[in-house]
Amino acid sequence: MGQPKKNSSSPAAQYFAEVLRVLRTKAGLSQNELGDRMGYSGVAVSAVETCAKPATDEFVEAAEKALEAGGLVAAGAKYLRLERYPEHFQGFVQLEQEALSVSSYCTQLIHGLLQTKEYAESVLLYAFPPLEEDEVEQLVSARMERKALLDRKPASVINVVIEEAALKRQVGGPEVMRAQYGYLLACAKRPNVVLQVMPENRAGHAGLQGALTVIETPENTTLVYMEGNGHSTLVSRPEEVGILARRYAMIRSQALPPEESAALIEQLAGEL
Repeated sequence: MGQPKKNSSSPAAQYFAEVLRVLRTKAGLSQNELGDRMGYSGVAVSAVETCAKPATDEFVEAAEKALEAGGLVAAGAKYLRLERYPEHFQGFVQLEQEALSVSSYCTQLIHGLLQTKEYAESVLLYAFPPLEEDEVEQLVSARMERKALLDRKPASVINVVIEEAALKRQVGGPEVMRAQYGYLLACAKRPNVVLQVMPENRAGHAGLQGALTVIETPENTTLVYMEGNGHSTLVSRPEEVGILARRYAMIRSQALPPEESAALIEQLAGEL
């Protein structure tokens, strides 16, 4: 049912495909028979086994149940989930999802954790080089999955400072932005989220050197992540982390307080 893809796929995807194939063969099932048990077509099973298509969370769960795999198939889900992100971003996502706190300063766009699906789609449609439709769909799905951090127990503390100019950028048009403003205001009401705006009339401030994210790990270690143009840097040296963490503290102190920030977002929404 199709020839194996000449592998540009990730090691995680290849390993999952091999595990699925071995377990299916051991169970004496054809691809069509396994697909029937899972509620998928044999073609869909073949696509995963040949790495032609990535396995979704739903596919992994269905395969785990159909093969009674004792957790062996399900264990692959978190590694496959990482593969939906750009390579330079994968390490950060792991840190973010386990973090005690995530504190970000955003200069160009609204933070990924606080984006609506429509806003995220619009951002990715502007990507250059242009992305294929299925690539956009995969990246949007991955970005939406990151939101699990907002509801995680125990709660992670999310601090976000967004430049007013980024909020004013009409990504996707008025309707998309109206919904995005509403979502930001809803997120700001969460007890574990602090949202602030850096106003345009703050001519000089500590954030002029660029965006950054300060992460507090479960081991109470502080790291700083920075990215741009498909490249990223994770800073771990205590001296450098200290400087950047203090810079972020200054940025927060220079931004509007949460109540004034919410009022500004409401004002922007009313101007659409």
